[in-house]
Amino acid sequence: MTTQHDTRLRTDCATDADGRITFRLPAATGSRPQLLLRLRPKKGRPETTKHLLDLEPGHPDGPLCAVLEAHPALDEGRWDLYLLPEAGAERQRLRPGLRDLRALVDGHLRDRPSPVTVRIPYVTKDGFLALRAWRRTTHAEARTIDVTDRAITVTARLHGAVLQEDATVRLRLRGGDTMRNLRPRIDDDGRGFSFVAGHDDLTIIGGGPGGIWDAFVRPAADASPIRIARLLDDVADRKHVFVYPAMTAAASVVRPYYTVDNDLAIEVKTAE
Repeated sequence: MTTQHDTRLRTDCATDADGRITFRLPAATGSRPQLLLRLRPKKGRPETTKHLLDLEPGHPDGPLCAVLEAHPALDEGRWDLYLLPEAGAERQRLRPGLRDLRALVDGHLRDRPSPVTVRIPYVTKDGFLALRAWRRTTHAEARTIDVTDRAITVTARLHGAVLQEDATVRLRLRGGDTMRNLRPRIDDDGRGFSFVAGHDDLTIIGGGPGGIWDAFVRPAADASPIRIARLLDDVADRKHVFVYPAMTAAASVVRPYYTVDNDLAIEVKTAE
C-alpha cells in the first residue's frame, strides 16, 4: 500500500488512566475516514498486523474522533498511524498535534493485573505520530536508581505476580552464561522490592574491555526470570532521557542505563 505524507494532517490525542486513547483529526478528511494503526515490521519483513478504527464526528461540525479501547491489547512494538480517507484511497501518515499524556505520568504508582499492557503516544525521529506498546504476562517496574561510589541501589515493583521468600534478583552478563544472584529486600505486600549491587557483584571475571549486565527478578526459586524495566509512565524512549552517574572503582567504570527497549541494564567499562 502506498503512503502520502501530508504535513497538514495533525492529530490530537489524549490518554486516560484505564489505557484508552482518544484521537481527534480535522473534520474534512474524506467521505468514510478511518484511522489505521500499523505495527512497524522488522527490517526486510512485510507488514502483517494492522488495526482499523472508524473516525466519526464528536459533535456537528467538530473534529473527527476515534477511540482505541484498552482491550484488546496491542502486540508489543511500535505502531505507526495513518488516515484512510475512504476505501481504496492512499493512506496518509499523521503528524502529531496536542498530546495529553497526564494520565500516564503516575502510572507506576498503580498496581497492574496480568497481562500488563502499555500504550504511549510519541513523536518519531522524522516527526510523525506513533504508539509504543508493551504486553507482558508479568512486569517488574524500576522506580528509583541510586548510584554512590560503592554501590547501585534499585527499587522496583512487581506487577502480575507476587514475590516469595526465596525470590532473587539475577544479573546476566550479555552474550554469555555468566550470572550473579542477589538477595532482594522484599516489602511486606510481596510486590515492592529493592536490591543493592556492589562493585564485587558487577566485576567481570577475566578482565577485557567490559560488558553489560541485564537485570531480572525471579519471584520464586522455580519461577522464570522477569525483566526489570521502566514502562509505566509517559516516556516512550528513556535511553537518552534518563542518564545516571557512574560508579568508579578499581579499574572499571560502572553505570546503570535503560536500553532502547526501556529495560534496565548496567554497563561496565575499563577505566581510562
